Amino acid sequence: MDRAVGRAETPPGASTSKGGAAQESAGASHGGRRRRGGDGWNSEHRGERPMQRADRNYNELLQELRVTQIGVQILFAFLLGLSFTPRFASVTEFQRDVYVITLVSSAVTTAFLIAPVAAHRVLFQSGRKRQLVRLVHRCLFAGLITLLLTMVGAMLLVLDVVLRPPVSVTVTAAVAAFFVALWFALPGYRRLKDRRDGG
Repeated sequence: MDRAVGRAETPPGASTSKGGAAQESAGASHGGRRRRGGDGWNSEHRGERPMQRADRNYNELLQELRVTQIGVQILFAFLLGLSFTPRFASVTEFQRDVYVITLVSSAVTTAFLIAPVAAHRVLFQSGRKRQLVRLVHRCLFAGLITLLLTMVGAMLLVLDVVLRPPVSVTVTAAVAAFFVALWFALPGYRRLKDRRDGG
């Protein structure tokens, strides 16, 4: 009985279709925000399937890894050879501590940036490309953080020999702030602003 009354109160093809259209529009709009940059958004704007998107993202990550690995390898070689120079025997305790921390940070950075290669070998042809992309992304981001620490430590070590504190600490802190702003703060601000604008 209630169903019959409900049908009688709603004229055929009138408010039901309008309400349905409004709900579909709102759902599409809300869903569009959720899918921003996701599989649905890429399928609509790029014509990519999920696995095609994973392949593209993995290739982009590989290009980024190549850029960072070159710098890390040069810096790691410099730090390893530094301990075998004659002048290293005369460094202060502070300089020795900075050197050890920087060397360890460089080794950790190398581990983070080579981990994607090992993961790709282990997961090769396992059908887990999308999981591999997420793993590589996390390793690369962590590697950037430890690379920043390595570069700051190397600068502090060299400047402490050339300029002596507190000038060396001040210059190193300024350079570190510049790196943080350029690598993380500006892109992060841009991303937050896009989210607020609904883009």
